[in-house]
Amino acid sequence: MLESQRESVPLNDEDEADTALAFLSFSRSCLLKKLDGLEEEKLRRRLVVSDTTLLGLIQHLTGAERYWFGYTVAGDLRYADANIGMKVAEDQPAEQVIADYRAAIAESDRHIRAADDLDVRTARPVNDEPRTLRWVLAHMTSETTRHAGHADILRELIDGVTGR
Repeated sequence: MLESQRESVPLNDEDEADTALAFLSFSRSCLLKKLDGLEEEKLRRRLVVSDTTLLGLIQHLTGAERYWFGYTVAGDLRYADANIGMKVAEDQPAEQVIADYRAAIAESDRHIRAADDLDVRTARPVNDEPRTLRWVLAHMTSETTRHAGHADILRELIDGVTGR
């Protein structure tokens, strides 16, 4: 029997920035929900040929948040080489990987809210040219949403739980 984790899509439509951040936040929330109630072994379980696991997706997106918002948008050199790999070290507790993702999200949101508008250009170039915060938001929303879909399939394979 399938159990659903369905969540309603955001209806934020006041302005472009509010709508963009609402959909990025929704995608992040959907991804994190895939971890609910699973013990460490299941979070690390590899069900596909690649190194993709639920915990690996979280680690990957932690690095992506830090790279795109910390380094590219804000220019923070600490995140120039953020780890975007999917292999989680055996000695890295799941709670720490998840806490790191939540911290990266909070930091990213601070960078987003600090911008005057979505036309703000990135501190670091993307393919030799600064991009707008709008572009980075769209990129990270699509990246997070794509991986939330992967997580949805992995979770269904683990215990039958579905939903966004």
